[in-house]
Amino acid sequence: MMASSPEPSPSIRWLGTLYRALNPRWMQAPLSGEGARRHGGRFNARGRAALYAALDPLIAIAEASQVGQPLQPVTLVSYTADIEPVFAATDPHALAARGIEPEAPSAPDWRLRMADGLAPRREVAEALIAAGYAEMLVPSFARTAQPGARNLVLWDWDGGLRVNDAEGRLR
Repeated sequence: MMASSPEPSPSIRWLGTLYRALNPRWMQAPLSGEGARRHGGRFNARGRAALYAALDPLIAIAEASQVGQPLQPVTLVSYTADIEPVFAATDPHALAARGIEPEAPSAPDWRLRMADGLAPRREVAEALIAAGYAEMLVPSFARTAQPGARNLVLWDWDGGLRVNDAEGRLR
């Protein structure tokens, strides 16, 4: 799946707005990553905090409703981000430079494989974290996402992410 690479692959810096559709139980802690830490996700193992953010608010909502049931209540939050280094898993050249197979980040059966203890996307994530990446830009895997929709998976966002909440609604 992933071979070691002697040289780091190119990274990018993300400056801009990100969006998350939070389960309302986490609206008082929109920077915690605790839900992902407790349950694990496509790009983080149980025990590793992560934030899954979208580059578009509609994609954030689509990502929050992937479990095959109607849309459940969410709290839509926007963030101002200035974070790096970001691994561009949307770039075939960046994937090749790290020895990552292009289909590795996108397996549609990831939930089933996670239940079986198989986690190729998590292995990719752990290798990128070990290589010094703080985030990874990925395509949206939501069923209703349009081609070109993107998400950012954050593993280390300390100081680089600010909740846009001028009125203190989430406190």
